[in-house]
Amino acid sequence: MDLQVIKDTIFNIRGQRIMIDIHLAELYDVEVRVLNQAVKRNIDRFPADFMFQLTKTEWTNLKSQIVTSSWGGRRTLPFAFTEQGVAMLAGILRSKKAVQVNIEIMRAFVLLRKMSLQYAEITEKMDALESKYSSQFAEVFTVLKHLLDPEISKKERIKIGYKK
Repeated sequence: MDLQVIKDTIFNIRGQRIMIDIHLAELYDVEVRVLNQAVKRNIDRFPADFMFQLTKTEWTNLKSQIVTSSWGGRRTLPFAFTEQGVAMLAGILRSKKAVQVNIEIMRAFVLLRKMSLQYAEITEKMDALESKYSSQFAEVFTVLKHLLDPEISKKERIKIGYKK
C-alpha cells in the first residue's frame, strides 16, 4: 500500500483529520454499502468523535477539492471517520487486508501529525526571528522605500556641493 495514496485521502473537516467511507471502502477492497452496514451493526463503537456524517455543504466542498470522476450517484451523505474511527474499523472488518491497510493508515496519520508539529516549530522560529529583527528590517524597508519612490527622494534630498 502506497503511503502517498493514503495521505491524499485524508482531509481536514471540522478541525479534524478524517477519511470518508468511499476511500476507506476502496482501500479495504469492500463495497461502501458493506462497510457502512458493518459500522451500523456496531454503531455503539462509533461515537460522534470517531465518526460523523458530512453535511451537504461539506460534501460539496470536499468533492470540489478532489479531482476524481468516480463518485457515482450516492443517495446519502458519506460518513467521515476520524483517526480513532479508522482504528475502530479494524475491529469490525477482520480480513487480513483490512488489518494491513489499517496499519498503513495509522502510519499516515502519525506522519501527518509529525509534519504539522514540525510546521508549528518552524512557525514559532520564524515569529521569534521576526520579533528579534523587526526593527532592523524596518530601517531597511524605509531606506528601500526612499530609493524606489522618486517623490520621497526629491523632497528629502539635501543638496551638497558648490553653490553659485
